[in-house]
Amino acid sequence: MAEAINKYETIFVVDATKTEEEITSLVEKFKSLIEKHGEIESIDEWGKRRLAYAINDLTEGYYVLAPMLPSILTPSSCLAAMF
Repeated sequence: MAEAINKYETIFVVDATKTEEEITSLVEKFKSLIEKHGEIESIDEWGKRRLAYAINDLTEGYYVLAPMLPSILTPSSCLAAMF
């Protein structure tokens, strides 16, 4: 019987007031971080969208979806590596 592999989706929201170059840089930074702990299936940049509620007085964010196949590390391990 084949081993089941859990797939995860990571969505992160970047400050929409950043420049296009800064957003691209942040997306690449998170992409490389995720790739250290798994395999990214794709990067789907949703672009600027309205937030459900204001966060730090901001009402828009730049959304990015990254479906992934993690290595033996869990998503919480990835978060711990970020901080």
